[in-house]
Amino acid sequence: MDFSNHFLESVKFEFNRYKVLGDACLKQLSYHEMNWKASESDNSVATIVKHMNGNMLSRWTNFLTEDGEKSWRQREQEFENSYQSKGEIITAWEEGWDCLFDALATIDSNNFGSQVKIRNENHSITEAVHRQLAHYASHVGQIVLLAKMIKGPQWKSLSIPKGKSEAFNRKMFGS
Repeated sequence: MDFSNHFLESVKFEFNRYKVLGDACLKQLSYHEMNWKASESDNSVATIVKHMNGNMLSRWTNFLTEDGEKSWRQREQEFENSYQSKGEIITAWEEGWDCLFDALATIDSNNFGSQVKIRNENHSITEAVHRQLAHYASHVGQIVLLAKMIKGPQWKSLSIPKGKSEAFNRKMFGS
């Protein structure tokens, strides 16, 4: 497997890992909980999803041929929650991820050396992909923290729960 294919498989795996974490959070939250904010100046889960959707659609639509900051993007509006239901939030979440994964599927060894633009700055494909992976990982981390705060004792852990590390390691290592 050449580098470009290995890289693409690796980043698809990592993007999917963060999507799955977000999926698990959204599943645990009600519409009301998705709109909770610690203070007026903070973002809710719904607002973070709206921002991620806007960013993903802008960055990944025509990824190889157009600047990743589209003229039609209304970034400031991404921080004004306008979703009317949990279903709308989930639809926006899926739409953004679908756009990302569809764009990644267009990259191959023939175009891997291409330059792409984000806000009129040239990026290699690896730079652009890493930039977005880091951005989305930070926002998914925010979603996880908010969901955990909102759910409190009803939170269903997405990893090894506190106090369960030894049992997990025994299971994984067979000792």
